[in-house]
Amino acid sequence: MTKATYIIIGLIAIFGVYLYIGTITGPFEPVGRLGIVKLANPDMASGHPQSKVAANYAKKRGSKCVVIVHYAGDASYSHYKEGDITIINFAFIDPKGPRTDIDWNEVIQTFIFGIPDDKYRYRVDGIEFDTLDEAIAYVQNLAKENGQEGPIPLYFHGTVRQGNVFINPGCGFPLYVQLVWKQYGRLGAYYYIARGLIDPYINNPYAVYEMMHASDLQKLYNQGYLDY
Repeated sequence: MTKATYIIIGLIAIFGVYLYIGTITGPFEPVGRLGIVKLANPDMASGHPQSKVAANYAKKRGSKCVVIVHYAGDASYSHYKEGDITIINFAFIDPKGPRTDIDWNEVIQTFIFGIPDDKYRYRVDGIEFDTLDEAIAYVQNLAKENGQEGPIPLYFHGTVRQGNVFINPGCGFPLYVQLVWKQYGRLGAYYYIARGLIDPYINNPYAVYEMMHASDLQKLYNQGYLDY
């Protein structure tokens, strides 16, 4: 092998070690996008498909909890049990209000600079937090109370209520970006964002169904036919 090849391999190894240390010492283990469209409303409820996917992953990792991040609506985003796994819902509150469109200028700004810690407010268990650090501390304490040891698997909900499910990364994505950027820095965030966007197509058993029936499921959800 050439000297350049050794250098590249060395850099990749260093980056891998950096990500590993960031994971074992940080609050979260980034997983990625959980779902593509809503299969039920609420879909993060015990016994529902996407809830089971998250809980099954946590079990495989030996985790007692899993965190799902959301775009805050009217819900309290309370935690609940899926079997013996605690599902912790963690939402960000956009000062611009609820939206389903994509602001491409904001996307570009986020890609370059990340998301400032003071951009959003947050909600967990009906409690609102002014800072990201306060919200993370609450989530960590809640997880610890439910037996969590080590980093908590982290998903963003990922469901898209209307529009293209491939272009729009879905519910909770900005908070996922904010959390991984905070934990791993720019390069680590780019890696976990890319990996996270691919994850459901590899690991979610419902992904093919969701993709094939996306527009129909969006219509059913928006018309209230998926309410439980």
